[in-house]
This record gives sequence, C-alpha cells and structure tokens, in this order.
Amino acid sequence: MTSAGLPLPIDLLPHRPPFLLVDELTELVPGERVAGRWTLTGDEYFFPGHFPGQPTLPGVLMIEALAQVGACAALADPTHAGKIPFFGGVDKVKFRRQVVPGDTLDLEVTFSRIGSRGGRGSGRATVQGELACQAELMVVLAAPNAG
Repeated sequence: MTSAGLPLPIDLLPHRPPFLLVDELTELVPGERVAGRWTLTGDEYFFPGHFPGQPTLPGVLMIEALAQVGACAALADPTHAGKIPFFGGVDKVKFRRQVVPGDTLDLEVTFSRIGSRGGRGSGRATVQGELACQAELMVVLAAPNAG
C-alpha cells in the first residue's frame, strides 16, 4: 500500500520538529493498525553526540518513533481526535540491530486494545526487513489542557 490518500503524521500528532519522528504513514486502520517510516538523514540533532565517529540512533528514540506512529492510529479514530497521547508504559523491549544515518526505519504498531482512555499494542521497527526493535506499548489518551 502506498501513502497516497493517508494523512500526514504532523496532521494527526501534537508533536513538532525536531521531535516529530515519523515522516509518513504507509498504512492506517484507525484505532487498530498503522505503519509508517522515518528516514534518518544524518542531520538529526542527536547524531553528533551519539556517538562521535560512529553515529547511532538512540534506542529510546526508536521506542518514541514507535509510540508516535501508534498514536497516529489512535488519533485517526474520530473518537480520539484532538487528544494528547502519553506513554503509559513500555514492556518487553528488545533491540536487535544498530540504526545509522541513511537508514529508513519502517515502523508498525498493532493495537490489541484501545478505549476512550488509552490502549495497548505491539510495535516493530525494521530496516530493510531486518528487525531493529520490538516492544509492547501502552498509550494514555488525555484531553488537551483548556487554556
């Protein structure tokens, strides 16, 4: 499936650069399943310090990218539109491969449960079909602050 006709992550998420870690969605079933991509150019703010001479994507940012793509599926459901997605927890995280500048991280999250206050899903991040990271994710969906 191509990304034609799918919303942009920036149109669903409250995140903004430099902390928007999903470039495009490639599949979307609101409230159920989502897939997307993050292409790492090497110009990202963290590479010079992680690690000098051997730039590597920090694992916590891989988990955040999975959470952001998962939040796209949650927020694409009209009953959750406009809510703020927060991490509720992360379980069973495994890192399997280094991710470096020039890699495209393919992200996919499938929800096993999602309700009005949050949900649980499983996520996988791959590079050219090779598993880089997997995790179980919990999301809390909160109303935005009235301000």
